Amino acid sequence: MVNTLLAHDLLWGMSPEQLPADAPTWVVDSVSAGQPVVVRRALSAPDVIAVGVRGRSREQRYATVMAVDAVQRRVKPEDLCQASIDRDLPAVHALQQLRPMLNRCGWVWGVSGSAGFELASGIVALHEGSDLDLILRTPQVLERLKAQELLKILDRAQCQVDMQLQTPFGAVALREWAGPARRVLLKNAREACLVIDPWNPQEQAA
Repeated sequence: MVNTLLAHDLLWGMSPEQLPADAPTWVVDSVSAGQPVVVRRALSAPDVIAVGVRGRSREQRYATVMAVDAVQRRVKPEDLCQASIDRDLPAVHALQQLRPMLNRCGWVWGVSGSAGFELASGIVALHEGSDLDLILRTPQVLERLKAQELLKILDRAQCQVDMQLQTPFGAVALREWAGPARRVLLKNAREACLVIDPWNPQEQAA
């Protein structure tokens, strides 16, 4: 299981007993309520996975680890691309607006962030000012011109849309890859580094 878990996956099965003794009360409450935790992009021992616990406010984010054997259920961002929420919010409308185009784009895509959390769990996480966070699985190079065209479409949505390109070697923001900078920030479990080509395994940090 541990080798198949990816950043942004939502996991159920975390228990308060797995938390550090000094974990804040809100973290214990969230886990005790059975809320899912989200896989983080960080190194961990073979028998645990780096995860984050969400609280009610944006500031309430807690990094910890979860035992792999404790995972009872997993929902990936791409499992949520056809899910919907019956709420009158800009992020919900943006997802509905963009879904047909993303379904036709030829890449595997998914929903992460607050929208993904609410879609997967049914727990209210979105509000009027929420961004829409999306991921695009890009095992092959997404040409920068194509990235620019995609960004133009996303920027016409009803709210701010942030998309991460998930390459085999880490994640890069679509907005950066579509921008003018020669180097972009690639994030993986080990580090965040500036690279020219996020799909090149040989490239070193600048």
